[in-house]
Amino acid sequence: MMAGLRERKKEQTRQRIAETALRLFAERGYDAVTVNEIAEAAGVAKVTLFSYFPGKESLVLDQIKDDYAAVVRNRPEGVPPLAALREHCRGIARRSAQAPVETLLTRVQVIATSPALMSKVHQTDVTEREELVAALEAAMPDAGVVPRLMAAQIIAVITTLQETFFQRLFQGEPLENAGRLLEEEVEVAFDLLERGLTSTERAGS
Repeated sequence: MMAGLRERKKEQTRQRIAETALRLFAERGYDAVTVNEIAEAAGVAKVTLFSYFPGKESLVLDQIKDDYAAVVRNRPEGVPPLAALREHCRGIARRSAQAPVETLLTRVQVIATSPALMSKVHQTDVTEREELVAALEAAMPDAGVVPRLMAAQIIAVITTLQETFFQRLFQGEPLENAGRLLEEEVEVAFDLLERGLTSTERAGS
């Protein structure tokens, strides 16, 4: 029981630090706020902050990272990589309908207005894609360039789904509706990935 209490307190501290940082970044801009100021405002020592977040950018970006390579590596036996990724994205879509809208939009706005964070997002995307390539290559040995092509398409599709979801929220779409549409579009996206574009083109001709 004591271990559980300690974990809850640690999570509460982590959450308080992250929320404080996001508030200060939104008020003054990412570049104008120092780690010392965040620690002081959150009521923790600087060393404590770094024990939860390894760098300033992680105060914002840790909440948006996703390990797609791990989804592929840890999928149940007999489940194809795309099926595992589809189920993972279904879960993300379901949880999105319960997320705090203001926090989501504030985080996106802070990232979008900071060249440093946008650069870090791009670097993270590249890293995630390369890790996914490696996971797919392990799942599909001797498949040549196919895993790399698949990873590029998967990351592009997921990024587009996320961007569309946030655009709807910024345009005033209620979270429940935006979440429902995201769930539907996850299915459309993975149908396209699994079946290819040709069948869709034929259906629309």
